[in-house]
Amino acid sequence: MCVYRYFLTFLFASIFCFNTYAAGDSTKTTNRKDTAKNHTIAVVPNKPPVAAGIAPKREFRGQWIATVVNIDWPSDVHLSVAKQQQELISLLDADQRAGINAVMLQVRPAADAFYAKSGEPWSRWLTGKQGMAPSPVYDPLEFAITEAHKRGMELHAWFNPYRATFDSNFKSLCSCHITNQSPSWFFTYGGIKLFNPGIPEVRDYIIRVILNVVDNYDIDGVHMDDYFYPYKIEGQKINDEQTFRTYGGEFTDIKDWRRNNVDLLIGALSDSIHAHKPFLKFGISPFGIWKNASQDPEGSDTHGGNSYYELYADTRKWLQQGWIDYVMPQIYWNIGYHLAPFENLVDWWSDNTYGRHLYIGQAPYRAFEPKSRPFHNPSEIPNQIRYLRGNPNVQGSSFFSANTLLKNPLGFADSLHFNFYKYPALPPPMPWLDSIPPNKPLNVVAKVGLKIVSLKWDIPAMAPDSEAVYGYVIYRFAASDSVNLENPKFILHIQYNDQTAYDDDTAESNKTYIYIVTAIDRLKNESDPSVKVTVTTNQ
Repeated sequence: MCVYRYFLTFLFASIFCFNTYAAGDSTKTTNRKDTAKNHTIAVVPNKPPVAAGIAPKREFRGQWIATVVNIDWPSDVHLSVAKQQQELISLLDADQRAGINAVMLQVRPAADAFYAKSGEPWSRWLTGKQGMAPSPVYDPLEFAITEAHKRGMELHAWFNPYRATFDSNFKSLCSCHITNQSPSWFFTYGGIKLFNPGIPEVRDYIIRVILNVVDNYDIDGVHMDDYFYPYKIEGQKINDEQTFRTYGGEFTDIKDWRRNNVDLLIGALSDSIHAHKPFLKFGISPFGIWKNASQDPEGSDTHGGNSYYELYADTRKWLQQGWIDYVMPQIYWNIGYHLAPFENLVDWWSDNTYGRHLYIGQAPYRAFEPKSRPFHNPSEIPNQIRYLRGNPNVQGSSFFSANTLLKNPLGFADSLHFNFYKYPALPPPMPWLDSIPPNKPLNVVAKVGLKIVSLKWDIPAMAPDSEAVYGYVIYRFAASDSVNLENPKFILHIQYNDQTAYDDDTAESNKTYIYIVTAIDRLKNESDPSVKVTVTTNQ
């Protein structure tokens, strides 16, 4: 546990320096020379109303699985392949029990790979040595995708775009590592090597790395976190003046140029990802504060660090331009926190989504921090979830991180399982990517067996957009229930495969049930309901 807290603190030290105020940038800004094209913004309908006390049928319920320094998985670099796989299954089983429907798996923590089909070396946090393959060889990402989809969860591949090393032990790097292959692409800051975002070849390289995963794996989304230009370290300087002189063009302010460098990557990634797979979601989890109102009247009522001036990440602009499909700000502070109140930031982000999805990053792991007293209150995270559900512009949240859920501090995982996530939920649809649902399943039949009801149906007719069915939702009602497909308590099963059968082994004896089946496509657009099928079970 001490090692876990040490690494977690090291990773997120910049985020949790709450008593540090962001230094306002008084430099006069110039017009940015953005080359990425504008996008039309689609308006996301508000969440449909549900009765008080009933969880929404559509909600993003996420979980980060961090691999860097073995925070979540694998727990140790010396595990056998079988133990690695069993650990991941245990994490996903815990997620499934809690009601999680999406995981963000860190697949590229430091210009390395947790997947086999990569031009970058195997990660040292998988096998103990960078470049060394697991033995026997398997593909961790492929394995994770299969296991997540089995459990009705999306898997978003989480990339760290600019971090190339995690420490200053450069001699341990594989000769094939990109820092050794193209050393001029990097600067050293705080003892680690980072890609220089101002070099065009760097942007091209990062896009190729991500598109390789897009093309070769059945992921549901591409995910990036808050690490763009580095968090400020006293006494350290970003050594990119020569790059600015070479590539700065008409920019006169290096800070505006840096922001534009990140903009160019995000805009180009968005175009490329959606060109290769139009159904793929592209989301970013930035630092929780864009700007403070003291720095810009359009900023939030907060007094902390920020992504705009400190990380050169104009996260709100990416929403305005429609470059990202969801934003997941890390609001890792408590309700009422005097420098950055959770509720203030939720409200600010909800007013600045520009038609894209807003999921809130939450921090149950802080229950393990001795000095984080508000998070020692077992009601803190539940109250945050209640606050989110009261805002129609918030479509869900995600928790850092997987081990926290497994350890269940203050009964957190139990509160999800028995209360907030008691019933299943489908991820919210993204109509700007796809708004055409599949056709309904055909010829549904139910056969009563010994302690089981077996359902079968036929594949629906092809949808108008010629997209194949991705999965199905099975609903079950008692004879006395009102048939209401918007109430998630009647969802019996969600499956992410094209199998046209399901066995209900939870049906009770001597009961009458009504079954309905719907089809879903890759973006979880749902068809009209099938015909109702009524059966009475045996005594």
